[in-house]
Amino acid sequence: MQFDTLNDALVKIYNAEQAGKYEVVISPASKLLGSVLDIMQRSGYVGEYETTDDGRGGSFRVELRGAINRCGVVKPRYSVKRQDYDKWESRYLPAQDFGVLILSTNQGVMNHYDAKDNRIGGRLVAYVY
Repeated sequence: MQFDTLNDALVKIYNAEQAGKYEVVISPASKLLGSVLDIMQRSGYVGEYETTDDGRGGSFRVELRGAINRCGVVKPRYSVKRQDYDKWESRYLPAQDFGVLILSTNQGVMNHYDAKDNRIGGRLVAYVY
């Protein structure tokens, strides 16, 4: 029984990355997971991914690049003000400007660099470095 599909997906990606795999299949698929994978792809942490709809929740087939040192979800999903990004970077990322915090905002799911540029806050969802 799965309670947090995003957490299960990121743990599966991390474990496959550590085992030296080249791709991983994640199921079930969700819109939030698709948005997080899109941000990870744009940041260069994963390669191409494709969605498969099998009638049982769907799945993602993700190509791994070997660029992930650590990834995970943030529980509870803390609310972040636009001026507090440095505090959360120091808490979840190993160094300044190294890695990505993924946020859910009222303008969609985005990384913390885009949220800083747009001057908006949101809720922390995940981190990748």
